[in-house]
Amino acid sequence: MVGMLQIVTYLLCVYLVFKGFEILQIALTSARQDRAAGLIIGILAVVIAFGAAITFSRMIDSQASSVSSPMQRAPFTP
Repeated sequence: MVGMLQIVTYLLCVYLVFKGFEILQIALTSARQDRAAGLIIGILAVVIAFGAAITFSRMIDSQASSVSSPMQRAPFTP
């Protein structure tokens, strides 16, 4: 079962990737003659966004699995 915190974290990961591509698009559509610095920043933003998204999703998955494991074994007491 996916908890609300996991859903919010997955949405954050998607948002980070979209923002990385947005920065790259801005660099690609720049009208400046020397766009190399902007392109490097845009590519770095996409790579960092993907890395952060993968890291965050792995962290929240491991946290959720470690929290849910003891709860499945615990007996229900009212």
